Amino acid sequence: MATSPEMSMDVPTGADTGLLDTLQHEVALFARRAEQTRLGGVGQVRNSMDRAAYLLLNRLDKEGPMGVKALAASMGIDSSTVTRQVAPLVDTGLVKRTSHPDDGRAVVLQLSPRGQARLEEVRSSRRQLMAELTEDWEPEEREAFCSLLTRFNGALSARMSAHGVTGPESPSAS
Repeated sequence: MATSPEMSMDVPTGADTGLLDTLQHEVALFARRAEQTRLGGVGQVRNSMDRAAYLLLNRLDKEGPMGVKALAASMGIDSSTVTRQVAPLVDTGLVKRTSHPDDGRAVVLQLSPRGQARLEEVRSSRRQLMAELTEDWEPEEREAFCSLLTRFNGALSARMSAHGVTGPESPSAS
């Protein structure tokens, strides 16, 4: 008889159950607080860029100009979602649409100079927020938290992929 990944997992017992209950509760609280505050940063930039825009601009900054399909694939979302999310970024001048150099029919998306400046402004504000939230942490604690959060996000992404679910949040989408 074939088993699903869920069926083949060890069933938590005793202390594991309590720890897992605490973990799922803390993750739920984090998700709610992150959405409420949007972890947007501090000062005038606070909450001034939505998550989808930030992730798209960040990806274009890290990977350079690319087509809609490539951007969608790299973020783990479908092309129609990218098209819908990129439209206001083009309208506000944060992203430029240009013709592909090898195929004039294809569109390439790239960060505009205005988009680059805006992204750095938001990054700086968010960096300041992270510094404030962890100001009493040791550098090793910040590194450990980053490592574990990255690992946790990777596990979520892998589970979503295994179940055929796509979403905007993959570890490489940040």
